[in-house]
Amino acid sequence: MGDLLLTDEVAACIRVPAATLRYWRHCGTGPRSFKVGRRVMYRRADVEAWLDRQYADGGNPAA
Repeated sequence: MGDLLLTDEVAACIRVPAATLRYWRHCGTGPRSFKVGRRVMYRRADVEAWLDRQYADGGNPAA
């Protein structure tokens, strides 16, 4: 099940603290997630789609 990620794994991948990711989840602004028991899980495709939307909405500041 390499397509499922835990909060700490997503946080490391997008280089934000896990607390920030939890806050985004609370606000409804972060990547799509779901619970399995007590664990919050993310689908890799959902995280990638969220990152693509962030890029599209914000543009490329380095360009």
